[in-house]
Amino acid sequence: MRIALLAHIRHPVAPPFTGGMEAHSWHLAEGLAARGHDVVLFASGDSDPRFAIDAVVPVHHERVFPGLEHRGDPGLRAHVDAGYAAACDRIAAGGFDVLHNNSLSRLPLERRRTAMVPTVTSLHVPPYDALRGFVHDSPGPGHRITVTSQAQLQAWWPEGAPPEVSVLHNGVDPAAWPFQERGDGSAAWSGRLAAIKGAHCAIAAARRAGIPLTLYGPIEEPDYWAERIAPQLGGPIRYGGHLDGRALAAAIGRASVFLFTPCWDEPFGLVAIEAMACGLPVAGFDNGAAQEVIGEAGCLVESGDAAKLARAIGTALAVPRTVPQARVLRLFSRDRWLDRCEALYAQARAGAVPAARVG
Repeated sequence: MRIALLAHIRHPVAPPFTGGMEAHSWHLAEGLAARGHDVVLFASGDSDPRFAIDAVVPVHHERVFPGLEHRGDPGLRAHVDAGYAAACDRIAAGGFDVLHNNSLSRLPLERRRTAMVPTVTSLHVPPYDALRGFVHDSPGPGHRITVTSQAQLQAWWPEGAPPEVSVLHNGVDPAAWPFQERGDGSAAWSGRLAAIKGAHCAIAAARRAGIPLTLYGPIEEPDYWAERIAPQLGGPIRYGGHLDGRALAAAIGRASVFLFTPCWDEPFGLVAIEAMACGLPVAGFDNGAAQEVIGEAGCLVESGDAAKLARAIGTALAVPRTVPQARVLRLFSRDRWLDRCEALYAQARAGAVPAARVG
């Protein structure tokens, strides 16, 4: 198939990834191409040049409008809308069999557009007012919508979702996150260093538990970093940097437990399954999809309670490392994820009503 993949443009779709949305689009493009599909990645022009890039904007918008995401800035909104409108027009004229929409733009959701190109839209965020109405109005014969978890499905459609909507769990390539039989007794945390990701909670719990902790990831909120993270570094608490995939997998795999501390309704938690693939059990906060993702592979406690999280670290450490690995292989492998994507593309192209919501 000839597939257009429309990405979020806040950051480049290139390693080392700034967040889960960039990782999702990159691995989707790479995985589909490996299966023989002709993939064109519509993303910021500074995305990974190994792909065929059709630039939505010349460079990712965080470089041009730093710190203005979620601020309602009219200049940023006009910039993003113009880029996506032109990209959607090129997709409509480009002879594509299907569009996989990973953006947070309302424009690809318009019925006049999904009527022209069969579309699969993947939602990676909780519902918010600027997008909710457009999503709810968009299902149609040639448009399938996915969410990453049952928890996210319930958040978007508390009264029940239409049949065009299904759960599509994220997946990882186990070869990229190799299993390690034993850890070194330390804890690891990875993700965007932003308040909603809760690295400060991981630090507090690790100190209480008396376990070394290394943080990995990009510094997204400089004020948060300066006020709540940097002063805590030193001794057993360290920052390991923003690593590329291979280096991050090796570093995470050396640890004995992964701390997962979302301070919001996390739609999925890609970092958790990456660590689980390496064999790390998880101690974390029971927010959003955490229980659905982690299951028997760890111990979850009430959000924001560092004392309970410290105790959960001890419980998680008792989970054999084969348990989280097996859960990823069973539920969250890349092949399973790509199989579902291809099935959804076929549904969108045929205009068929799916028989079930969860694959």
